[in-house]
Amino acid sequence: MNMAVPKRAYRQSARALAAEATGERILDAFAEQLRERWFEEIRLEEIARDAGVTVQTVIRRFGSKEGLLDAMHERLGTEIRQRRQVQPGDAAGAIASIVEDYETIGDLVMRTLAQEDRYASLRTMTDIGRNMHREWMAGAFVPWLDMMPPEERHRATDALVVAGDIYVWKLIRRDMRRPVKEYKTLMEKMCAAALGVSPERLFNPSKSGAKT
Repeated sequence: MNMAVPKRAYRQSARALAAEATGERILDAFAEQLRERWFEEIRLEEIARDAGVTVQTVIRRFGSKEGLLDAMHERLGTEIRQRRQVQPGDAAGAIASIVEDYETIGDLVMRTLAQEDRYASLRTMTDIGRNMHREWMAGAFVPWLDMMPPEERHRATDALVVAGDIYVWKLIRRDMRRPVKEYKTLMEKMCAAALGVSPERLFNPSKSGAKT
């Protein structure tokens, strides 16, 4: 029996997995650098050192810091979508997913936002994030928004976007140093106010006896 092909396929698969793991280590090192430093201060040599690879490996895989940024943006987008998988109308789940998201990557996103006007690649990344955030907030609370006339719906969506905005998280969690529970409670109140309902009716419909 000829085992050459299976062995070769196995070797190719092992190499592919190793290459993927290397790429993830490089992106982890880049994300950590970006979380703590400004974009222009980051050096490929330091990323390579932290990832345990050579600079040539980083360049061969990603090309440049901009290439690293594109790859990290794609990975972050995937991670955010996974964390924010909630059913439309699951208000409590929506709030919980935002809290988890910001507690995980909030500092990295804030550092990125602080530099968006200086680098076109960063601005592209943050603009996509803003659009995704608005669409997600509207989708999460669509049962309540659908009952509104267009102009009122637009204003309510604006208010929901503000309630779930990362700058609110930064103000409460980092500047004021309030605990997660207080931030979550405040966001619930802001979302309820945006929709014109009480927090109890929005987040505890079974106890309040109504869903809207």
